Amino acid sequence: MIIGGDKTAVVANIEQAAKHRRLNDKVEVADPTLAPEEEERLLNDFLSRRNDPKYLAKNQLARRGIDLATQVLNRQTKVSGAQNITGVVGGAIVTSNHFNPLENTAVRYALKQVNKKRLFVVSQPTNFKMTGWVGFFLKYADTIPISRGLHYMRKTFPLLLKDILAANNYVLIYPEQEMWFNYCKPRPLKRGTYYYAARLNVPVISCFVEMQATNKDDNEQFKEVIYTVHILKPIYPDPNKSIDENSRIMLATDYQQKKAAYEAAYHTQLNYDFKAEDIVGWNHE
Repeated sequence: MIIGGDKTAVVANIEQAAKHRRLNDKVEVADPTLAPEEEERLLNDFLSRRNDPKYLAKNQLARRGIDLATQVLNRQTKVSGAQNITGVVGGAIVTSNHFNPLENTAVRYALKQVNKKRLFVVSQPTNFKMTGWVGFFLKYADTIPISRGLHYMRKTFPLLLKDILAANNYVLIYPEQEMWFNYCKPRPLKRGTYYYAARLNVPVISCFVEMQATNKDDNEQFKEVIYTVHILKPIYPDPNKSIDENSRIMLATDYQQKKAAYEAAYHTQLNYDFKAEDIVGWNHE
C-alpha cells in the first residue's frame, strides 16, 4: 500500500544518501516537525494520558482496527522461520527493516502465527502529529514515542519498556531509525535497541521482511508488493558480559542475520551501491 503521495523526491533522497553511505539519514520530505518544547509537551501528554479512560477506550478501538488491518493487508504475506521463536519465553524486543508506515502489520502478522502477545511499536514523536486514520493508529495502537531528550531516553523510556516487557509483551524497535520507502536492503543498525535489550535482559527477535513486486499497479509509480517475513534466530544477552559488550555483540549478530537473510532472499551479495531495483516495485522507466 502506498501512503504519502508522490515518491519521486523520496527515491532521489535515498539514492543520494546511499551514494554517500549515509544509510540512516531521513529521506522523507513531508514529515511533520516538532520544536523541542512541542516535543516535550507531546511526551508529557502521552505519559499523563496512558491510563486515562478516554485514552484506553481509543487504545482498544485502535488495537481492534490494527488487528483487522493486519489481516486485510497481509492476505498474501508469507512467514518463514516461525519455529525459531517457539522457545522464547516472556517479553522480547523485536527488530526489523523499516520501509513502509504499515510494514509493522506484516511483522505483527508473522508473530501472531506463534502466539497472541501484544506488539507495541516504538515511534518517532512526529508521528503523533499525523492526522487521519493512519495518525489515529500511530497515536493509539500500542505505540511508544522516543525523544531527542536524554532524560526521557535514559530514565522514562526504559521504565516504559520494562513495564511492557515484564507483562510478557513484545516491543518492535527499528534500529535502522529512519524509514526508506520500499528499500529492500538491510541498513546499518544503531546500538540503542540492543542497549535496552541488554539492560533489561530480554532477547531480541530478529526479523527481516523480504519484498517482491507483483505485476499489478498500486499506483502510477509503484507495483503492488507482497511480503515474506523471515523470523530469524533469537539473540540473547550473555549473563557473563557487560551491558556494553552485550549491546555490541547483539547488534553485530542481528546485522549479520539480516544480511544473510537478504542475500538468501534476493540471491545477491549485499552492497550499498544504489540501483533503481533497490526500491521494490518502483516504475522507474
